[in-house]
Amino acid sequence: MADGKSGGTKSGEALLFLTDEQLRKGIEAMFFAYRGFTADPDRILEKHGYGRAHHRALHFISRAPGTNVNNLLGILGVTKQSLNRVLRTLIEDGLVESRVGVQDKRERHLYLTETGKVLEGEIAEVQRARMRAAYREAGHEAVSGFRQVLEAMMDPDQTAFFNALSGKED
Repeated sequence: MADGKSGGTKSGEALLFLTDEQLRKGIEAMFFAYRGFTADPDRILEKHGYGRAHHRALHFISRAPGTNVNNLLGILGVTKQSLNRVLRTLIEDGLVESRVGVQDKRERHLYLTETGKVLEGEIAEVQRARMRAAYREAGHEAVSGFRQVLEAMMDPDQTAFFNALSGKED
């Protein structure tokens, strides 16, 4: 987990003393929110015989078309064997295309096919709808605060991948 990233003055510094009960409620809220956030995509994926690993691969290939397998391994934090199983299925089913690298023929670059884009878009839309509704209900200040908390919880390598995907500088 991140080292707290609380060096310097941040808006939450006055809240650094949190009770165990407040922390437990936050942890439990994350568990239940994650279940809600993944429920709709799980239903869509299940219809196609896929799981969350397939979803994560589709999502990050969509976000970074042409990414290579090694970069995707770093983003997902999974073993090469696990990723290869997922990619083999997605490629065989016509959702992902693997192209040999132009400069380095050993590299494989990954792209969503039109079919892959449709499935990824369907999944992304239900997640955006849930996020949009939650943000509207929580209010303007909660949106940036929520993202700040999530970013503060990321390990440095995860932060680097997140910043690269979102176009932010470290």
